[in-house]
Amino acid sequence: MLEQPYEYTARTLVEPDWRRLPGFADVTPEQWSSAQWQRAHCVKNVRQLRGVYGDLLDEAFYADAAADQAGRATMSLLLPPQMLNTMVPDAVPTTAAMLADPVRRYMLPVASDRLPGEAASHPYAARDSLHEHEMWAVEGLTHRYPTKVLAELLSTCPQYCGHCTRMDLVGNSTPAVAKLRFELKPVDRQAAMLEYLRATPGVRDVVVSGGDVANLPFRSLEAFVSGLLEIESVRDIRLASKALMGLPQHWLQDDVVAGMGRLATTARARGVSLAVHTHVNAAQQVTPLVAEAAQAMLAAGVRDVRNQGVLLRGVNATAPQLLDLCFALLDGAGITPYYFYMCDMVPNAEHWRVSLAQAQTLQHDLMGYLPGFATPRIVCDVPYVGKRWVHQVAEYDREHGISYWTKNYRTGIERDDEDALDRRYTYYDPIPSLPESGQAWWRARGVAAGGWSAAADLAAAASRVASRAE
Repeated sequence: MLEQPYEYTARTLVEPDWRRLPGFADVTPEQWSSAQWQRAHCVKNVRQLRGVYGDLLDEAFYADAAADQAGRATMSLLLPPQMLNTMVPDAVPTTAAMLADPVRRYMLPVASDRLPGEAASHPYAARDSLHEHEMWAVEGLTHRYPTKVLAELLSTCPQYCGHCTRMDLVGNSTPAVAKLRFELKPVDRQAAMLEYLRATPGVRDVVVSGGDVANLPFRSLEAFVSGLLEIESVRDIRLASKALMGLPQHWLQDDVVAGMGRLATTARARGVSLAVHTHVNAAQQVTPLVAEAAQAMLAAGVRDVRNQGVLLRGVNATAPQLLDLCFALLDGAGITPYYFYMCDMVPNAEHWRVSLAQAQTLQHDLMGYLPGFATPRIVCDVPYVGKRWVHQVAEYDREHGISYWTKNYRTGIERDDEDALDRRYTYYDPIPSLPESGQAWWRARGVAAGGWSAAADLAAAASRVASRAE
């Protein structure tokens, strides 16, 4: 066979043996397959983490995790057993193996992962980095794109990712971040969303998210999606759930499978595309249970199950890692690789982010290996613009790590902005990725290590107040 930079090898999915972990040594297959058991045994703090791993990990590791939660973490700990079981999946974990593990690096951050001091955050990092709250048409409904909206039905997930782009809203408050809370009752918020969509026939595409829709009682999710299916202008509905990977047991429950079948039947009758989008970042997270959950959704009648990953240094930021993941998704689980987003500019995330140049190289290196329909696009979610393929950049100052982007539509807050389509919008590479001359330039400006400022926090708070008032 002709030698290639990446050699494809078909791999059989394997469910890691949870009994290698002391805290799960006596767990039966029946318990493991229960969504209720998984939820009841989630790890929410370092004490419970120690209960799972015991003496397998050094005390220094637990202290490192505790220090992160007490200082830099923007998301609290919430790890289902299924998720924990994909960390160091092929061996009994050691401290060194856990520290190096890609799943651990983004789902269970420790203080030593992050860059020191103010370097942990880019100077222009922001709690609501995509300004979604400014674009709320009604509470929780972001109308950023001309024909698409994001419906945030809830602010919780079955698991919390350290890099969460909605860290301003999702999850419990941490010492580093006091979280925003919805003010309307869920039923009133959902009713307001449906009323807006009925009155706005230019919207044809609704992403139903949060949070994670797996945390919504299914009868509530079904009621909301049924309401969407009654709106003639809605033609695409996407349900966003990382839990398809992190808690596949939820999506395998009889009532959930039956309910998805009802929704899919109605969607097909109306000519509406109903899909499930999940969020997998490492090949080792694709297990037989994940494949079973994806196949259950496809058998129920959804049009597709797709993956939207995030490009993360130390997790998947090499071509072999991305290709291994894409083939595991496609061949092992029938999940279509769809997008990889560059990690957003949220606080304390600089150790995860990669430069635009590296993202462009990765896109180049992915081409030609996967079928065209399953070759993911690597995109940059540019503030006030939206997702842009990484090669769509209008201008790129590599020395200073500043990229300039344009757009072809106005958001809901730009109706009267005549310059919106002519303006160039900026995005920033992580400063440590720059050449020394670029890093010196930032140092000279007094924001080399930056950190998001009190002024940025006040501006974000003001935008939320204005959104509510409007």
